[in-house]
Amino acid sequence: MKLLENKTALITGASRGIGKGIAMEFARHGAHVAFTYNASAEAAKALEAELEGFGVKARGYQSNAADFDAAQQLVKDVIEDFGGLDILINNAGITKDNLLMRISEEDFDKVIEVNLKSVFNLTKAVLRPMLKQRSGSIINMSSVVGVKGNAGQTNYAASKAGILGFTKSVALELGSRNVRCNAIAPGFIETEMTAKLDPKTVDSWRDSIPLKRGGTPEDVANACVFLGSDMSAYITGQTLNVDGGMLT
Repeated sequence: MKLLENKTALITGASRGIGKGIAMEFARHGAHVAFTYNASAEAAKALEAELEGFGVKARGYQSNAADFDAAQQLVKDVIEDFGGLDILINNAGITKDNLLMRISEEDFDKVIEVNLKSVFNLTKAVLRPMLKQRSGSIINMSSVVGVKGNAGQTNYAASKAGILGFTKSVALELGSRNVRCNAIAPGFIETEMTAKLDPKTVDSWRDSIPLKRGGTPEDVANACVFLGSDMSAYITGQTLNVDGGMLT
């Protein structure tokens, strides 16, 4: 059963990791996929081809989600190219970890700009079209770190906690027009980035998780499919922790 048949989704930061996993799962469920990438046009072209293999329309856009005007233009382009937009997934994000004593103002500001302001930018851009069609699902990628905090990640935790407050407020504002807004808080998800970490560190993290494993991009993607589909038609303003029980 294809849960997203004929829906169009825009996913930011989708050329690798969790974003790529979401794009693949959405295409598998019949969604047409627009996605943004930062640098690698080659990787974007390869992903386009993979997604089109599921019989859907797919297109990558080089766009900076942290730039307000670029976000406005991106949504205009996507609606023009695809004929509409049903789902927005705000997934773009970076880390610049350091202890508060050592963190620079620049590194604090940059993480807030890319992780939090981008969510404002894109949500603002899809607002009018979704309100006009009286339907839409906005899914914001937060983190367990935004829910419980983490030493050495004050900037990242602040950005991801900010997303939770933003999500709840948007849900309250847009609910009467049938536009839903939810957040997902992934735990330890194993991607290309975590593959570079010390195996002993990774094993100790796995051992501390009740399900005794790291998550996969597909685990997060499945939660996005649910929140993007009509199966979650009565769910808004919520945070879904996809963390193997870390926050239990």
